[in-house]
Amino acid sequence: LLPLSLYIFYVVSGFHFMLVFGKDCGPAEYKTNDGQCCPMCNKGLVVRRDCTIESSTSCMPCIRGTFMNEANGLTKCFPCSPCDPGQGLFTQTECKPTSNTVCHVLDGYYCRSYSSNSECSFAVEHTHCSPGQSTKSPGTKTTDTMCEECQHGFYSQHGVNCTAWTDCAAKGRVKTEDGNSRQDVICNKVPPRIHTTLIAPILLLCLTVAALFGFYLARG
Repeated sequence: LLPLSLYIFYVVSGFHFMLVFGKDCGPAEYKTNDGQCCPMCNKGLVVRRDCTIESSTSCMPCIRGTFMNEANGLTKCFPCSPCDPGQGLFTQTECKPTSNTVCHVLDGYYCRSYSSNSECSFAVEHTHCSPGQSTKSPGTKTTDTMCEECQHGFYSQHGVNCTAWTDCAAKGRVKTEDGNSRQDVICNKVPPRIHTTLIAPILLLCLTVAALFGFYLARG
């Protein structure tokens, strides 16, 4: 059997352990490594030194390039997030001791990846529709461009709008080359026509002149 004094020591130690480590801290407190509850530091601050019986928690401000956006019992501030133009982002709001950087998507880009706080962390350039296609719906900050193929009888040289092939006949011209989805038909001027009713008299006149010339040479 344990001596009474040792038994009392274990009981008191266990009771103390339950008081220190078993209790929950308040909503504005944090638990230290030795199980004590100390007042949290405010936004923009972190713990320099835990509280003691004689003094409250000692806090220190976040240095440049770091922030803390909530009351806490931490010893280090969070690093500010960069807004990299190479990832399609620019800085909309600078980082402050109490809040992180706010990044936004560059014009002509859309977000492909979001961070845990629903802010964009990576963006890519909008798709450019190819020749033979039209832009069905332009890209936004959150969606890519949607393209569609031009229907038969239409073309698109720059991937923006599909335009109907030119009606050569309506312009008094003839089609010399077919169109496709990337280029228009090619029209040319109608070649001058020689009426068949004039061909016979012209030939007859030429033959008559030739015959008279031959007769003249024969007499000479």
